[in-house]
Order: sequence, then structure tokens, then C-alpha cells
Amino acid sequence: MTDFNSTNFQPTMFQLAGFPGLEAANHWISIPFCVFYITAIVGNCTVLCIIWADRHLHQPMYLFLCMLSVNDLGVMLSTLPTVLSIFCFDVTDIAFDACLTQMFFIHFFSNMGSGILLAMSFDRFVAIRDPLRYAAIFTNPRIVRIWLAIVVRSFSVVLPLPILIKRLPFCRAEVLSHAYCLHPDVMRLACADITVNNIYGLCAVLFVFGIDLLIIVISYILIMTTIFSIASGGQRLKALNTCVSHVCAVLIFYIPMITVSVIHRYGENVPPLVHILMSSAYLFVPPVINPMVYSIKTKEIRKRILKIMLELR
Repeated sequence: MTDFNSTNFQPTMFQLAGFPGLEAANHWISIPFCVFYITAIVGNCTVLCIIWADRHLHQPMYLFLCMLSVNDLGVMLSTLPTVLSIFCFDVTDIAFDACLTQMFFIHFFSNMGSGILLAMSFDRFVAIRDPLRYAAIFTNPRIVRIWLAIVVRSFSVVLPLPILIKRLPFCRAEVLSHAYCLHPDVMRLACADITVNNIYGLCAVLFVFGIDLLIIVISYILIMTTIFSIASGGQRLKALNTCVSHVCAVLIFYIPMITVSVIHRYGENVPPLVHILMSSAYLFVPPVINPMVYSIKTKEIRKRILKIMLELR
């Protein structure tokens, strides 16, 4: 089934997996995935269009939200070709180089998501701790530089992953565990020492996600101390309410991500279905839920969505 290059033993194809044992139900399983894709694409595009069309929303908080929406669309579009191929058309093969390309973009956008959430925590921190200097600190040029820094960091961290995979020989059944290519999944199929891949992957996770999460937690500790020092209960509640959407986005992003990382490295006895479900939650839940949370909790976006819905009636 798999052809090998005679010099470096690289497969020409990998075989992706859906839900083991449920292959006969692939077309039914495709329905919730299609709902996820449609909901995520429509939701994030709606947020982007509303912010783009209203100049009053061209403020730091909403510009960071635009970055998050674009990144969520990137995550969904990175997985869409293979997921729909498997569940809609029963096509499970993916070329080796295409697999590495998909792996790069999935991890790239995941790293980007962490960086954007970190930038959004700084935004909330400054807005609450030093509101008088907020506009002076988060100027448009500075926001662009923050975005470029996030892109460069993500690219630099993720680029070695496909390069490290390229150097490995593969001489066993090339069947992956998911409907898309992830670095931990691909490297486990190699028939060579993968210590370097393991160490680099772990260091990348700690360097990006670990440090980002630590700084986010510290920023919220400082935010909470500021909020609870406010005398007025109404102002305290208003300040807390501005953070709710971001806190939800952080929890939705990091909880599945940490769970997936732990299961991949230490969950040898965990059923395969749990691996698949947690990886799906990690990739699909944030892009679907984030626009809903921000649309419900952000008054300006909510008002404009309601206005659009009333005009369409």
C-alpha cells in the first residue's frame, strides 16, 4: 500500500484515520463536522465584517479580536480538506509532503492563537490598570508590530517540525491516528530514534504555550487586584465584564490543548477514541465557540448583529 524512496525511506503516502470502527458511519459523522465548519466560518466572518464596516470599532480590543477570528479561520481551513475527504468521500490517503504542509499550518495557527490570546491579555491589563494611557500605548503601528512578532515567533518555532520529520526514515504501516496530520502523531511512525523530535516538540510547547499561559495568569492576578481595589461595585462589575470573553477564550483554548499534549506523551493506555475526541475539541471548539462568546458578551458586536437580523426580516 505504501511506496518508499530507496535512499531515505520516506513514504509517498500516509493514511489518515477517522473514528476507528465507525467507518460505515462516516457520512453521518460528516454532518456535525460540516456544522462545525459552517458555524466557525460564518461566525468568524461575521465578526470580521462587523468590525471592518464600523469605524467606531477600529479600536485595539476589536483589532485583536479580528486577529483571533482570522487565526480561527486558518485553523479550520487547515483541517478542512482532509476531514471532509475522509468523512464525505471516504478518501483517506494524503501525500507525504501534503501531510507535512498541513502539519505546519495546524501547528502554526495553534501557536499564533496562543500569542494572540497573550496580546489580548495585555490589552485588558492596560485597559484596566492604566486606562488613561491605553490609547497611547496601543497605537495602530504598535498593534501591527505585535501581530508581526506573533507571526515571526510562530513561524520560527514551527518551521523545524517538518524539517525534523523529513530526516526520519519510515518503515512501518503509515496509518495516522487522526483525520489530519499532527507532529506527535507523524513522528511516532518513524523507525528511528525520535528523541530530538520529542525534545524539540516538548520545548516548543513549553516555550510558547507554557510561557504564554504563565504570563496570562500573572496578568489576570494583577487585573484582579486592580478590580477589587475599585470602591464602586458597579465599576467593579463593569471591569470584570470586559474580561469575561477573553477568559472564556483562554479556557476554551488551553484546557483541550494541555489535555491533548499530556495524552499524546503519557496516555499510552488511553483509548484511541479519547485521543481523537480531545484533538478534535482542541482544533474545532475554539473557532466555533469564540465568535459566539464575543458576540454575546460584547455589547457593540451584539447590537450590530441584532440590527442585521432585524433588517433581514
